[in-house]
This record gives sequence, C-alpha cells and structure tokens, in this order.
Amino acid sequence: MKTFDYIRPATIPDAVAAAAEPGSAYLAAGTNLLDLMKGGIARPDRLVDITRLPGLDTVEALPDGGLRIGALVRNADLAHDPDFARAYPAVAEALLSGASAQLRNAATVGGNLLQRTRCGYFYDAASACNRRAPGTGCDARDGENRLHAVLGWSESCIATHPSDFCVPLVALDAVVEVEGKAGRRVLAVEDLHRLPGATPERESALDPGDLIVALRLPATAAAFSAHARYLKVRERTSYAFAVVSAAAALRVEDGAIREARLALGGVAAKPWRARPAEAVLAGASPSEAAFRRAAEAALADARPSGDNAYKIELARRVLVRALTLAAAGTPERVAALPASPFSSASGAFHDA
Repeated sequence: MKTFDYIRPATIPDAVAAAAEPGSAYLAAGTNLLDLMKGGIARPDRLVDITRLPGLDTVEALPDGGLRIGALVRNADLAHDPDFARAYPAVAEALLSGASAQLRNAATVGGNLLQRTRCGYFYDAASACNRRAPGTGCDARDGENRLHAVLGWSESCIATHPSDFCVPLVALDAVVEVEGKAGRRVLAVEDLHRLPGATPERESALDPGDLIVALRLPATAAAFSAHARYLKVRERTSYAFAVVSAAAALRVEDGAIREARLALGGVAAKPWRARPAEAVLAGASPSEAAFRRAAEAALADARPSGDNAYKIELARRVLVRALTLAAAGTPERVAALPASPFSSASGAFHDA
C-alpha cells in the first residue's frame, strides 16, 4: 500500500478544504476505499477522516414531511429502524440485501452512495481499464462480460454500478446535500452518478472536495409505502452484487395505478430510472399484461455490451416480478432473505 498523509478535520469546511487538494480522498468506514487501497487500485496521497465531524450521524423528520439522513448513519442502523422501514420499505429491503451483515454494520449512507462503479478488470492492475487508468482501453469489451451493462454503456466502459441502496432512492426522487468550496447545494441522486461516455473516470457530478453531508427523502416518497418492493437477482444470495435488480413503488387508488416509480440496478453505470415504464403504468390496472408492457418500455433501448444479451430478458422478468410483488402489497415484516426471489411468506421473518 502506498504511504499517505492522514488528516482528521474538526469542521465540515475544514474537511472540504483539505479534500479539495489534489490526491485527497474522504475516509468514513472505508469498506470500499480501503479494499481498493490494499489492492493498489486507489492510491490517494491524503486521507481526510470525516468520522468525527459533528451532525452527520443523525436522522431527523423535516417540517415538510420528508426525512433527512446524515451521511455517517450506518446502513444497518437505518435499515433496522422500524419507522424508516414502514415509511420506505423498498429502501430498507435494498439496504438489507446489500453486502454482508458485518459490512452493513460498518458502511455509511454517504459511502454507499459513492462506492466505485467497477468490474473485475478494474480490480486487476494488469488489465486495461479506462475507469482506473484513462486512455488505456477496456479489456471487458472482449473479455468476461456476462455481468456487464446493457443500458447507457459506451465503448470506453461497460461496468455497472453496484449499489442496491441507490436504486430505490432514484425511484423515489431522493436528493443529497453537498457541501463544497462554494457552499451547500442540493443534487438529485438520479444525477449524482454519470454514464461513462468517453470519460468513465469521471464517475459522479461532484467536484474535488465536495462532501455529501446528508440524504433527503421527500414527503411524497412515503405515499408509496403500501406498495413498494425491491427485488435482486444475484449469483449467490448470501453476499453478491446484483446481476439485475428492480425497485417498484406504486400508488394504487380505486383499483388503478395512479402513479408508479421504477428503477433498475445492475444494468448500467448508474441506477437506471425507468420513466417510460412509469408512463405506461399511469392509470392502468395492476395486471401482468400491464407489467409486461412496462417492462418492454423500460428495456426498449437496451443492447448487449458482450456476452450478456440474457440480462435484457432477465431485467424484464425481474421488473415484472417486482411490480407483481409491489401490487400485492408491502409485507408487514422484512423477509429473512431481503429482496431475494427465494423469499416467501412461509419462510422465517425478522422485524425490520
């Protein structure tokens, strides 16, 4: 591991100033960053430890009915908060399906939002990767690419974003508060991550030194709580990134879908909001036929980036099943295998 300077600032402005220096990186739980440093993939000159900054580890209700979640709130603490799980069940389900229990106990909200978009070639320093080393090429294009992107990819990069948490956040119009050198601003989670284009090394809309200080869910997000699910298909249920995942949230009135919110994970370099599918469902009766039409609309622009054409049909089926589960109603408790297609009402349950 490369040697580095370590700084523990006392205030948010001090942290922003320190992290704005070239070669700096923020450190919270480090569940992603430290792995990359140990492998020689990330080589920062300076770590800016934000774990002692005041006011970043609280959850508070907002006057408008929304919820503000500090960037240092632990994933497990948020997912297991009963009030949070009742109001935003798809988000809690996504959190509990991500990583392992040990990692969820350490990982933070802000860190999850900013984990690196990556694939096996990104981790291999001997492979060409434009995201890790701009201009070197993308060995995944002609390599092992069955798990790679089918939406929004470019010739420069076909990796997928790994977060489960971000998928329902994008569907529910969540925003982040960002502190930067010019002050504080608000940014939609949907706009936080960038598609690769010709510059895949530019992974987010953040500027050097920018610090996510909080996540906010709008009051409207809780209106979907009665019909909201997250479904994740992975190669092993215990601990793996999604091959494909889907967040489905419906507002059902008088037997019709008044509003739908949909997003896909595991299909692009960012969580993918399926707005065309939402439009298909507006005013429709919740039925398999309507869900299939929505799935077709969601994947209309999908194309294989390699040996992964199967992911397009898989994504359609996952979305149909997520919609079917959401239409049936949010369960009172989270299943012991959150978001897994192998969960069932007859299985073991635990309180969220």
